[in-house]
Amino acid sequence: MALEGEYIPKSGDGTNKDSGPKRGGDPAAGDDPRLAHVALLAHLLDKAFVVPGTRFRFGLEALLGLIPGLGDLIGSLLGTYALFIAREIGAPASIQARMVMNLVIDGVVGIVPFAGDLFDFAFKAHSRNHALLVRWLETPHRTQRSSALWLVVGLFAMLVIAGAAGFVLVSVFRWLFGGA
Repeated sequence: MALEGEYIPKSGDGTNKDSGPKRGGDPAAGDDPRLAHVALLAHLLDKAFVVPGTRFRFGLEALLGLIPGLGDLIGSLLGTYALFIAREIGAPASIQARMVMNLVIDGVVGIVPFAGDLFDFAFKAHSRNHALLVRWLETPHRTQRSSALWLVVGLFAMLVIAGAAGFVLVSVFRWLFGGA
């Protein structure tokens, strides 16, 4: 008999592999230490600091984003930890794809000077990914059904953003070097 919040092995073979979302307990409250780690990482990267006198929050990723090119790459790499946890707890490929899309959008837009830094204040990819996992653990079937639409929308948005970023970079390059 399983205890509340305990993972049940996929089969009776005695392995400790996860069979999917845990049942019972509140996943947002951090019953699973792995999910608590994702929550902590999301908080540090997206919401650790408050702009004085406002309700606006930002995290270490916004500060890392000030390092041209490298900062956004580091932020995205740190965000892949949540993907490893999603795989460990058995999140479906559609949820993992949405998580990847959030990181890609954050990384691609982050490349654009100044606008990317402002985008980091608003988008908060890591918090979005944590929320995806929590929502999936609470209602796995409903979340999976809506994932395909978000994946298509995300891919389209990524293409538009990548095109816009490319246009901006080419324009800046031409402006700086007296373009041909």
